[in-house]
Amino acid sequence: MTDFFEMPDGRRIAFRLAESTAYDKHAPTIVFLPGYMSDMAGSKATALFDWAQENGHACLLLDYSGCGQSDGNFADGMLSRWRDEVLALIEAKVRGPVVLVGSSMGGWLMLLVGLALGERLAGMVGIAAAPDFSDWGYSAEQKTSLQSGETVLEDNPYGPEPTPTFAGFWTDAQAQRQLDAPIAIDCPVTLLHGQRDADVPWQTALRLAERLDSTKVLVQLVKDGDHRLSRPEDVARLLAIVEQHLLSA
Repeated sequence: MTDFFEMPDGRRIAFRLAESTAYDKHAPTIVFLPGYMSDMAGSKATALFDWAQENGHACLLLDYSGCGQSDGNFADGMLSRWRDEVLALIEAKVRGPVVLVGSSMGGWLMLLVGLALGERLAGMVGIAAAPDFSDWGYSAEQKTSLQSGETVLEDNPYGPEPTPTFAGFWTDAQAQRQLDAPIAIDCPVTLLHGQRDADVPWQTALRLAERLDSTKVLVQLVKDGDHRLSRPEDVARLLAIVEQHLLSA
């Protein structure tokens, strides 16, 4: 069932919460962070939520404002805005430690949320994590257009409509870059990335691993894996990774 959480300005954020039925009520809650233009109805989010329910684990899914069932316009979306929504939901609905699972852009947002959570952060799992894609993902011409306040449209391999990048999102994202300096996160981290990813270079996982302060960082490369990593074997691998993080937290 979908519930709604109201932010201070009145916008409603759609979410789903599976409560823990495990004996240890202090076990971590899994929080899934979707990618750009994605939502909690995606296949990986759904598989993770179903698995959590079947195994008694707490799990939180959400739609960022302007996405899915949440209020707002996608054109107003920004990393800092979505980070604040995630943190507000965690503060209101989650007790104890958190394991963040971030897909693509959600892997960048995972870092911003993790830094804010501090000691509550028990682990992170990145799926084709895409930190700093506002920097490396656009041509010089596109950056000039965005700096001028224009919207950049790109072919969308996952749907009929082009993928827009709005100037407000891009400007905010440039201020949230993480890969140019050490990242003060010290929890266990697993970074899962396909080597046939046409959207996010798999070398990004290695850059991120190097920047994280944590020494407990594992990079798993799937040689024939694409960006989505949504095949049954990919989802099974993801669930095994998340389970290991829960057991070791």
